[in-house]
Amino acid sequence: MITGVHHVCMKCRSEELEKVQKFYGELLGLPLVRSWGEPKVEGLMYGAGTSLIEIFPNAEEDLPQGAIRHFALATDDVDSIVEAARKAGYAVTMEPGDIEIMSKPSLPARIAFIIGPVGEEIELFCEKQ
Repeated sequence: MITGVHHVCMKCRSEELEKVQKFYGELLGLPLVRSWGEPKVEGLMYGAGTSLIEIFPNAEEDLPQGAIRHFALATDDVDSIVEAARKAGYAVTMEPGDIEIMSKPSLPARIAFIIGPVGEEIELFCEKQ
């Protein structure tokens, strides 16, 4: 039985690792829960609620978007994160807005989309009551 997303895996080039760490660790405030490879970092895992974001700094070239279109991060404050990302120079591809997913039962939410440090598309998702 599936209980949630365990992790999303990304690759970045080694020279992008510091930018990735600042984005996920400092800007978004995600806790670093694991890292491996000493003294050279081979992998990192950031906690994102009940899920993880796993990052390998071993990409040899820019990767195409591929099959993963985006990943969604749950948040209580979409607007503040969008503003922090914008102020830090990251692209906002969809401004914060209220939606309702017409599922059964329906799912009202506030969402936005931003682009992360290595071109990844990130949806910010806040379920509404």
